[in-house]
Amino acid sequence: MIDATITRFCRAIDLLIAAALAIMVVLVFGNVVLRYALNSGIAVSEELSRWLFVWLCFLGAVVALRDGAHLGTDMLVSRLSATGKKVCLVIGQLLMLYLTWLFLDGSWQQMRLNLDMEAPVTGTPVAVFYASGVVFSVLAGLLLVLQLVRVLTGRISESELVMVRESEEQAELEALQAELARDDAATGPAQPHAASGQPQGKHS
Repeated sequence: MIDATITRFCRAIDLLIAAALAIMVVLVFGNVVLRYALNSGIAVSEELSRWLFVWLCFLGAVVALRDGAHLGTDMLVSRLSATGKKVCLVIGQLLMLYLTWLFLDGSWQQMRLNLDMEAPVTGTPVAVFYASGVVFSVLAGLLLVLQLVRVLTGRISESELVMVRESEEQAELEALQAELARDDAATGPAQPHAASGQPQGKHS
């Protein structure tokens, strides 16, 4: 139940990221065309694109944390036994929770300090910019706590004990495989297919 909810939430985040990226492309490309063609431009283009990029990065980091797609060094951990991997994972989760708390505290303070500050072009409170760090910290903290509970209660497979990957290509491949596995689980078991391409019937 919780995993399904998290999966749907991460898909909603993916849609927000896609929308933010589309808006950035329209703003930046449109601004370039207007400058060269009409000697004009979109005043909010640079500022809004910069803010959307920051939000895009932080929201993408949440989804990457869910899929275990963040890069790291698994040269040692991948060679340990299942018990050693669990110990390292628990230590890593606790350290990440502490760092997430520090990031949340700093982002919260910056957001409060900039509540009355307005962006020079859009007039939006600068606190919205720093709110991206608060949102990331809260969501990442919840994911880390849930993952830690799964490890401590033994509800995690050995293949999930290594949560970082050496290469970006491997991380993308495993994230895609995890997404396909979730889709298969959501749609149910596949229908059996015939072993051969020949039509079934009477054989002489």
